[in-house]
Parts: sequence; structure tokens; C-alpha cells
Amino acid sequence: MVRNGDLVAVFHSVHRVMEAEKVLKLGGADILLIPVPRQLSSDCGLAIRIPVAEQSRVDALLAEKGLKPAEIYVRKDEDYVKVAG
Repeated sequence: MVRNGDLVAVFHSVHRVMEAEKVLKLGGADILLIPVPRQLSSDCGLAIRIPVAEQSRVDALLAEKGLKPAEIYVRKDEDYVKVAG
């Protein structure tokens, strides 16, 4: 589901992640709503998978709507490395 190099954006609530998904889909971003990977903790339970090629578009679309993720991780082999938040 999450490929090596993909980003995973975690939000504080289901409402925020669903709002972010809507904004990103309407903006044409190639993203996917996923369950939060087991290695990561979140009260929300949902996250957004972002291919690294979409990072700039996603950042711009979310910033425009004030929907900053709580945390962003990158998948490196079997681990997730926190890159923001």
C-alpha cells in the first residue's frame, strides 16, 4: 500500500484528513486515503499516501486551505522516518 519513498501525511482528526483528501483530489493530486501504518500512531486512524513526485502540488494545495498535516513521514524500506511535524 505504501511504497518505498512515498510520504504519509497524518492529521489530528478524521474530519481534517477527509477535508484534505477532498482538496487534494479536486486539485488533481495523485494521492490515496489509507489506514495509518501500524508503525505510526495517530488518534485519527487515517492518513494520506503521497507519491514523492506529488509533494510540491500537495504542499501548495494544503497550504492554500490551511490544512497542514500534524506529521509527515517518508517510507524507507520497512521503517517510517519523520520529515515534518
